[in-house]
Amino acid sequence: MQRKHFDVLIIGAGISGISAAYYLQRDCPTKTYAILEGRHTLGGTWDLFKYPGIRSDSDMYTLGFDFKPWTDPKAIADGPSIMNYLHETVDEFDIRKHIRYNQMVVNASWSSEDALWTLTADQKDGEGQVQYTCNFLSMCSGYYNYEEGYTPDFVGMEDFQGKILHPQKWPEDLNYDNQKIVVIGSGATAVTIVPEMAEKAAHVTMLQRSPTFVVAAPDEDKIANLTNKILPDKMAYSLNRWRKIRMQRFTYTLARKYPKFMKNLLIKGVKKELGESYDVDTHFTPSYNPWDQRICLVPNGDLFTSIKEEKASVVTDHIEKFTPNGILLKSGKELEADIIITATGLNLKLLGGLPFVIDGKKIDLSKTISYKAMMFSDIPNLALAFGYTNASWTLKCDLSNQYVCRLINYMDEHGYKQCTPRQNDPSLELEDWLDFTSGYIRRVIHTLPKQGTKKPWRLEQNYLEDKRMIGRSKIDDGVMVFSAPKKREIAAEGMKEVVSGKL
Repeated sequence: MQRKHFDVLIIGAGISGISAAYYLQRDCPTKTYAILEGRHTLGGTWDLFKYPGIRSDSDMYTLGFDFKPWTDPKAIADGPSIMNYLHETVDEFDIRKHIRYNQMVVNASWSSEDALWTLTADQKDGEGQVQYTCNFLSMCSGYYNYEEGYTPDFVGMEDFQGKILHPQKWPEDLNYDNQKIVVIGSGATAVTIVPEMAEKAAHVTMLQRSPTFVVAAPDEDKIANLTNKILPDKMAYSLNRWRKIRMQRFTYTLARKYPKFMKNLLIKGVKKELGESYDVDTHFTPSYNPWDQRICLVPNGDLFTSIKEEKASVVTDHIEKFTPNGILLKSGKELEADIIITATGLNLKLLGGLPFVIDGKKIDLSKTISYKAMMFSDIPNLALAFGYTNASWTLKCDLSNQYVCRLINYMDEHGYKQCTPRQNDPSLELEDWLDFTSGYIRRVIHTLPKQGTKKPWRLEQNYLEDKRMIGRSKIDDGVMVFSAPKKREIAAEGMKEVVSGKL
């Protein structure tokens, strides 16, 4: 079997992986690296999803990279615009040549004796398997299963005579002109699909078991666009980015500290959009507090416009079963449909779902503890880029990827080859890794790592605080354990060579 060696392997060529590559080139310029991408192209989520209206649910001043200004007038961007931005980034920083496509990593094993990761990948282009080795493994594979989304096993699905689609497997040639459509769900995907499809469909019904918090906001930021006109790109971007970061933090803190006030404010906003006669209490008033689940953003209030124009409607009820002509609800009402879209969520898949073996022992991820929300107890030389649940994904990934570079450089300076977080504090209490009530998390929470009740085993989901802890804290903090094997043999591009003294 062919074997290839790199100092660092990055798994995934989406936003997280491109960020990891940039910082590695900037901060560790002597390191060799490759990005292993299981699909045929880059982009991750933004290439995978093709459903109508696909767009960001965060502003691009924070979802964009810290090092690459977003200059488009639209702060809430559509999928194709985001893909253009990613392609511009990999070309501008000469990252594209490092991406190896159709490389689906199927296992990873670590040898402490050699201080080396060995990965096996299936090559989807029919070339069989290949092995890769690396000194450090950067997991940027996203957080969900790319092969299939989550669809409940509804009774009678086989009886329905129309089409049933999940947004993750969207047929690009779908014709829905003048069709009756039911979208099951009320999360970010559903509130995006409904107003977009309503422009061509006969009618679109958003069917939900329970309401979600929804807020309308302009897709363009007037202050940002003005700043972009009068200041250089980088300066304008930095100012807009920090303004958005602080606003995100302010609104989240306000929601957590005064949940009743924020809930009333959000509901008041919906009533302003739909009018006092609309039954907002039934359809847009959740039972939970703001940010117990992610708040859905609708640019320019497009969902509310579709409802007011009677192109779309919301039904809050439970599904009894599918019928040949649609969906029978527990209330006894039947929704007729030509197409049913199950916008019912994702299947969370941490670390690409890979089986990890450390010195011959398979790792149970649920038995580990998250270190700074990016590494895991007793797993050496591995970091995960995992974004925020209460802010833009990229903010946290950028921090994690910068930390990895600091860690690698520290090991080089001190002659270390292995770094492993070790939990030896008997007073540390454990809790769920993600304090979020969304279904895709609660379904698998028992399989995820734990987090501690104090730093560095706990992350506060606060970018400003995390920037201090991750960006400026000591690398050798008494928790991270370092070691330095004297010599090891590795395979490099099919050849054996002895490496000593340098990561």
